[in-house]
Amino acid sequence: MQLTSSSFANGTMIPRRFTCDGQDLSPPLGWTGAPAGTRSFVLLCDDPDAPAGVWHHWAAYDIAPDRAGLAEGAAQHAGNQALKQATNDFRRQGYGGPCPPHRHGPHRYHFRLLALSIDHLPLGNDPPCQGVEREARRHLLAEALLVGIYER
Repeated sequence: MQLTSSSFANGTMIPRRFTCDGQDLSPPLGWTGAPAGTRSFVLLCDDPDAPAGVWHHWAAYDIAPDRAGLAEGAAQHAGNQALKQATNDFRRQGYGGPCPPHRHGPHRYHFRLLALSIDHLPLGNDPPCQGVEREARRHLLAEALLVGIYER
């Protein structure tokens, strides 16, 4: 399985419009090669280089198995996209773009796509990103990674 973006390549800089310094839009993402038996997808974004440990920027879940991507800004229009979103470490639901501390050096942002063997994750209302990932890993079929870089 492969996860890509039309806005940045793996290991390259994330454009400003997808960060807290820009419009804070979720980037366009596309995927191919989901395994047979995939019944839903989860998209995660986190920063393993955050000073206090991994910072969770986004978890979108219950994405239909016939989807092959999300358009730019999909997180801001989740109701129209038929996907659910968790509460991120900014304490708000949806996408919170890269926002590393000033002069902290480059941070890597891991966008991960999880293919699941279950249609809907059994989660309560307003789960945190970590809860979505923990439950999703119980039903994992495959995982793809796209890494973007951002520095302030």
